Amino acid sequence: MSEAVPELGGGVLLAIDTSVGTSVALGAGGAVFEAVSDDPRSHAEAIGPLLDEVFRESGAAPAEVTGVVCGIGPGPFTGLRVGIAAAQAFALARGLPLLPLHGHEAVALDVLDRSAVARLRVVQDAKRRELFVTEYDGLDWAGVPQRVAGPSIVAREGYEPIVNELWPERVPGAGLVRLAARRLASGRGFEPERAVYLRAPDVAQPGAPKRVSR
Repeated sequence: MSEAVPELGGGVLLAIDTSVGTSVALGAGGAVFEAVSDDPRSHAEAIGPLLDEVFRESGAAPAEVTGVVCGIGPGPFTGLRVGIAAAQAFALARGLPLLPLHGHEAVALDVLDRSAVARLRVVQDAKRRELFVTEYDGLDWAGVPQRVAGPSIVAREGYEPIVNELWPERVPGAGLVRLAARRLASGRGFEPERAVYLRAPDVAQPGAPKRVSR
């Protein structure tokens, strides 16, 4: 599927996110083409076919890409790192800038761009009876959601919902492309190049070997 993105100009932006399912989008020729997989586990297997799909639908070639947008979370360690690694590999192989963005920002943009809603909360299941939560308050002068709280991790027990609340099934790759295009056009920066896990991974780093006494 595709939608118009006039702020792209002549840029060609590739976006990859694996924080909730897998989303790949390509902005080219003033439009953005998106392909998704809702499988919560097979991110690595899904990325290749989704990349093929967006390049085929857009008619653009990988050599035309001018920047790689990377969804950095929040999200679970196992899934999130797959998309980040894929985005880093594509950018490094072609000498392109990596453009990291919070996935919740793209979720918020879809609503804030199309309605009069101001205060908005994005809530994502973090498993283990916890939630990832980010709050936004309208769009800034560049058309970018203004983050006022989070992303943070909170206990599901005792959580109090609000009226304007979104629980995304996936992070929209098309939204990541639109956000990146607006940030580039306005001279706005991007997020630090590190994943937002909000909790330590399950696998612990090995410690120093124990000393054996004789």
